Amino acid sequence: MLDSLNFTELTLHIILSRRHHMQRLVISSSLDPDSRSRLMARHAVAALEELGQPVDWLDLQETPLPMCDGSTVYGTSEVIQVADRVRTAQGIILAAPVYNFDVNAAAKNLIELTGRAWQDQVVGFLLAAGGQSSYMSIMSLANSLMLDFRCLILPKFVYATGQSFKGDQLTDSMTVSRITELAESLANVADAVLKA
Repeated sequence: MLDSLNFTELTLHIILSRRHHMQRLVISSSLDPDSRSRLMARHAVAALEELGQPVDWLDLQETPLPMCDGSTVYGTSEVIQVADRVRTAQGIILAAPVYNFDVNAAAKNLIELTGRAWQDQVVGFLLAAGGQSSYMSIMSLANSLMLDFRCLILPKFVYATGQSFKGDQLTDSMTVSRITELAESLANVADAVLKA
């Protein structure tokens, strides 16, 4: 809980988190060690870095989060730290696998835990799915971010199926090109929103 951190620790934590302010945040929400959406997210990081953009990498495998209980979990140190990274980002790319015609539970849990930290963010999506039938699966999450937190959602999200990968490599040049385009759009739109 917040009261478990003393005022000095909390102040220091907030000051240090501000260092991430101008960074683009790329989130890999998959918990699968062989995740294809993580490969896509890594390509987004590389594309942003090639554009000279500072990038903050958040991998939910490396940063495990508790399940949202709607009560005391919001005050845990790991949730506070991740919420600060979301809040201070200058544009976010969320990579997620698609299961049962929706993004994975870990992505939804992240948003439930960090809630208002998403306020007014520019957000792009990278999705990895088993087939073409789940193409519109991101819409419920995108709509929630738009309506609940006034996020500006980039309309050209990237959706890839197993055909775009060979083993642990993203091999489809069109998918790689679209990830680069998404990274460029994120940087341009987030900068324009900041100036507005």
